[in-house]
Amino acid sequence: MQPETVLSGGRVVDGSGGPSRLADLVLRDGRISHIVPPGGARSAGERIDVTGLVVAPGFVDMHAHSDLALLADPAHEAKVCQGVTLEVLGQDGLGYAPVTDDTVEPIREQIAAWNGTPDLDHAWRSVGEYLDRVDHGSPTNAAYLVPHGNVRMAVLGNEDRPPTAAELDRMRAMVAQGMAEGAHGLSTGLTYTPGMYATDDEIVALLEPVRAAGGYYCPHHRNYGSRVVESYQECLDVARRAHVALHLAHCHVNFPRNRGRAPEVLDAIDEATVRFGLDVTLDSYPYRASATYLAAPLPSWAQEGGTTATLDRLRAPDTRTRILWEVETEGTDGNHGVPMDWGTLVVTGTADPSLSWAVGHSIADLATRRGEEPGRLYVDLLVADELRSGCLLQVGNEENIRTIMRHSAHTAGSDGILVGDRPHPRGWGTFPHYLGHYVRELGLLSLEECVRHMTSRPAQRLGLADRGIIQLGAHADLVVFDPETVAARATYDDPRRTPVGIEHVLLSGEFTVRDGRRTDRLPGRSVRRNHR
Repeated sequence: MQPETVLSGGRVVDGSGGPSRLADLVLRDGRISHIVPPGGARSAGERIDVTGLVVAPGFVDMHAHSDLALLADPAHEAKVCQGVTLEVLGQDGLGYAPVTDDTVEPIREQIAAWNGTPDLDHAWRSVGEYLDRVDHGSPTNAAYLVPHGNVRMAVLGNEDRPPTAAELDRMRAMVAQGMAEGAHGLSTGLTYTPGMYATDDEIVALLEPVRAAGGYYCPHHRNYGSRVVESYQECLDVARRAHVALHLAHCHVNFPRNRGRAPEVLDAIDEATVRFGLDVTLDSYPYRASATYLAAPLPSWAQEGGTTATLDRLRAPDTRTRILWEVETEGTDGNHGVPMDWGTLVVTGTADPSLSWAVGHSIADLATRRGEEPGRLYVDLLVADELRSGCLLQVGNEENIRTIMRHSAHTAGSDGILVGDRPHPRGWGTFPHYLGHYVRELGLLSLEECVRHMTSRPAQRLGLADRGIIQLGAHADLVVFDPETVAARATYDDPRRTPVGIEHVLLSGEFTVRDGRRTDRLPGRSVRRNHR
């Protein structure tokens, strides 16, 4: 039994999008037990004066890459200090469950630039076993998506071919098991191997157990560049054929050629919603740069067979020449069909410390400094770091970002990669940047509507009626912030700075941040579909 806590005199923005109001909140046993006018709470518990501050539901990060951070970094200040209380993991078709004895190491190698290689035993294999580890105590709550790439790799390896009927049945069974163990849906990474080898028919088939469990489909779709509108339409078509709800991951419209085209994507979403009754949501982060691993722009054929096979191709002179021709001149499927502008590709981290000279610089800048051809330098760096480097791609468009964040289906997702010497600042700044820059400074969203994007709307997508909202009986997952000062301090040059203006964060009624400082509490648990 927890002692009662009263948050007294705050401006409650309840997550519904409705007007704020002054109220006292009484918290008991991890839930909101009373909501009363200011000064009206009768409780012998601790009273925290939050006059002048906003009290909101804890923020839901709909696109997180904290899969290992939750287990290896108890402080997890990147997210906790932003007010995040729930993160959705297993993104982009690649994660850490389900895995087999044969795939656990190749997957760790492939996404080391997303998550690092912390000292963990990786003894789990299934989705349920991974979530059991989270239940030992976590800085935030965690929901999970079954990563399609994991399932495909377990059955087909890294082969570029369709599955046989028997193999497809095995893949369906793995998805069904993950859903039964509490996953909320299926994610795909259709510009990453092995997910990029899948046809839409394969994905529709694997969504059958997702539909049966009431989950949703979350694609990192095939093309954010030369076929951006068509690729979003393909996602809508897959969800319609599979009869599942759709959540579009990091819904951005990138590259200079697509300036001003966000309305085309949103019109397609609206048409699918009206014409077919499709249930669609999306997430975005409020930054122009994207982030991934440095090998991502390679063509899919060059990545077939995994890390060792890819490195062999990069070392072979003839194959290297072919790869660079496609990267620089034709535009690869890994780079969304757009020829590479080496000035936009910035190295964020290397696994080998001797390569740290590359961090923080674009490939074009490095090539000029070292008197080398940028393509050659790029390939040499990939080989030297064994594909473990991370990167930024400076290809976003502010007009498109602002258009998308105003859409009625929008939610917030950091896509935060928390490893590397100089990672993307979105991992530390997404939520306060929305509140400080786009709400207070630009007035692009009202405070109430922005909070709704971060709380109740994502909770509804996850089917969580008692989270993301301040109401009687709801989980006491809360953030208390100063609307006049809240702001992100993380920058591209200094990305690990925690925000200002986030005064308190509570998870199940326990303070994970108090008076602006991270406590030592780990009340987070897995949030499994159809379980409470």
